[in-house]
Amino acid sequence: MEQMFNVGKIVNTHGLMGEVRVISQTDFADERFAPGNELFLFAKGSKKPEKLIIKTHRKHKNFDLLTFEGIIGINNVERMRDGMLKVPESQLGELEENEYYFHEIVGCEVYTEEGELLGEISEILTPGANDVWVVQMKGQKDKLVPYIADVVKSVNIKDKKITISVMEGLFD
Repeated sequence: MEQMFNVGKIVNTHGLMGEVRVISQTDFADERFAPGNELFLFAKGSKKPEKLIIKTHRKHKNFDLLTFEGIIGINNVERMRDGMLKVPESQLGELEENEYYFHEIVGCEVYTEEGELLGEISEILTPGANDVWVVQMKGQKDKLVPYIADVVKSVNIKDKKITISVMEGLFD
């Protein structure tokens, strides 16, 4: 079976009509959750993924709200809670230069321009204008690195190595 990639986690139901509340784990939520797209639900306790076709998508607060074709009513989506929504590798499109999928960045080691290892990217936050990479530091609390040209100097996906410029105030 082809490798599958997380695009969201179903954290709850929303309303009575069968909508689910999803925490997105993809840079491209509007494209990924577009009506007609196919996702695979990996439900807790289930051995086999369930293929779902998105019927509707809308944003509400920090969540993506989805309904699926042929699934109506809260009672039919309650079982999906805590399930992971995934897509197969074949659904990952080509990206522009200097664009990366989350799974390519998470796990990369982060170095200063002087070659000092700072830590490893543990997750990516998407608060607004630009992504923020969470660096799990060795023996310190996590640090936040904005994905902007002034800070991120090089990204080598093959070697899982990122070089950043530690500007004054970045880690204060």
